[in-house]
Amino acid sequence: MAGRYAPKTVLAHLIQRRNQTYSEIVAEFVELGGTITERHLRRLASGERAGTTPQTRRTLQRMFGKPVEELLAPFAPEQAAQVVPAPAASGRITTGNEMEVLDMAASRARAFALAAQSGLGSEAMEQVYADVRHAAQAYPQRPLPEILGQLVETQDLVFGLLESRQRPDHHRQLYFLAGVTGGLLAKASHDLGNPHAALTQARTAFMCADNADHHGLRAWVRGLQSLVSYWAGNPHDSVRYAQLGAGYAEQANSTTSVWLPVSEARAWAALGNPEATRAALERAEEAWNSVHNDDLDDMGGLCTFGRNRQLYYAADALAWLPGEVEQAERYSSQAVDAYTDQNHPEWAFGDAAGSHAAMAITRIASGELDGAADALAPVLTLPTERRINGVVHSARRVHQALRQSGRADDARELQEEIETFTRTPMQTYPR
Repeated sequence: MAGRYAPKTVLAHLIQRRNQTYSEIVAEFVELGGTITERHLRRLASGERAGTTPQTRRTLQRMFGKPVEELLAPFAPEQAAQVVPAPAASGRITTGNEMEVLDMAASRARAFALAAQSGLGSEAMEQVYADVRHAAQAYPQRPLPEILGQLVETQDLVFGLLESRQRPDHHRQLYFLAGVTGGLLAKASHDLGNPHAALTQARTAFMCADNADHHGLRAWVRGLQSLVSYWAGNPHDSVRYAQLGAGYAEQANSTTSVWLPVSEARAWAALGNPEATRAALERAEEAWNSVHNDDLDDMGGLCTFGRNRQLYYAADALAWLPGEVEQAERYSSQAVDAYTDQNHPEWAFGDAAGSHAAMAITRIASGELDGAADALAPVLTLPTERRINGVVHSARRVHQALRQSGRADDARELQEEIETFTRTPMQTYPR
């Protein structure tokens, strides 16, 4: 039975009142079509974690008859008489959305396959890879609130597997997957405007890359650290991280060998160094001659760096430099065109928005205020759930460019639109 401790949350109280073990609760959870680990459930019940996927929220509500916000609220002893367990939920799934039913069934099958083995077999390992690959590919294209909960649960699952007894070859693979999920969560922390959490996740991800002895993953994590530092307003750190990863990228010959120098270029540009910027951009272009995709690149999505992102990074870099307006305009135009097709595998809403912002800055430098407004219009219509940290900072850079142009009075309406947009960034995700 669940131990008789003082429950910290309403959920812990209800589990205790049910007189069930956590493993029994997890089994019931899976029967209802959800996916959760015993460790994750314990952390929710203890108040250590509040993040959940929409599917987890629905299943918990069905099990306990209360909204997740209420279940995860602190429990006070005087509530005991009012907070009573709901009747056991029926295993019957009732929904009009057939695709949701299939997703729930797939999640149940996944949970069963992983729980049914004391050590990971080939099928179970393939499932874990598939989960991480899905997160990497979905990340650049879907709003963060839709995927963050599942990403957190995937990291929790991989950490749990690493903490249990596994074959040596599986340990190395799991450290690789832990590094990838940690890197994705570093990006998520950055996107939510928390650089401290982002760099914490990145440090752990780099440790996992070391344990996996994977040069491409080491270089990729350094690229994430460079990215976080750049947007946090620490360009010197951004340069340092990009340079720290260069040796690993050279050994991996993966697309990180392009990402790191072009990231360095952005940071040099923010520091006002056109010579170092141009040299880094040239190194990035030359790196394509020796690129061979590795298993990290094969994950796709955020785990690989394509030419579309190179165009955007180059445009973003050159937009900082007053003497590079013509080049910046050329790159930003190519980048905007590259991100027009939302069905393209490399499409990413954040990079598309950054490309439009870079174009707006170059048009301001050319005195084309109406053209700048047209360029930024698609950014200013992004819904709140897509106003990630980098997008908001890109819009603020356009605002700054307008102030510095000497024609701020002529662009007052655009400035006010930017101010309205940046007042409502994405700050959290649904619980």
